[in-house]
Amino acid sequence: MSQDILADTLNQMMNAKKARKTSVTVKIHSKLLLSVLALAKLKGYVKSYAKTDSGFTIEFGKLNGCNAIKPRFVVNADDYEKYSKRYLPSKDLGILIVSTSQGLMIHQTADEKKIGGSLLAYFF
Repeated sequence: MSQDILADTLNQMMNAKKARKTSVTVKIHSKLLLSVLALAKLKGYVKSYAKTDSGFTIEFGKLNGCNAIKPRFVVNADDYEKYSKRYLPSKDLGILIVSTSQGLMIHQTADEKKIGGSLLAYFF
């Protein structure tokens, strides 16, 4: 078992998606994972997530792919386009989740506010 809860959960989500399932139940979660899922839910990649008796259930929305970004690159405010080309399939398709000094946000919001940060994950 890995120490990175975010990477483990996103990997389990993609494995369930490839197995044509509409949801996945994970045993452990963290505040960081909940924040990332909240941003994914805002954009429609996650339909819902809730705590259940057996663990933590995540229901997929219009999710095609997601993954954690390792190593967690530190990005300047001007470099978001470079990393969106690297991780996302198209210019306006998908989001990068960035950890900034003002909290977690989507790369488009961080670019508008001219804030740099650390890349955590991507969804498309």
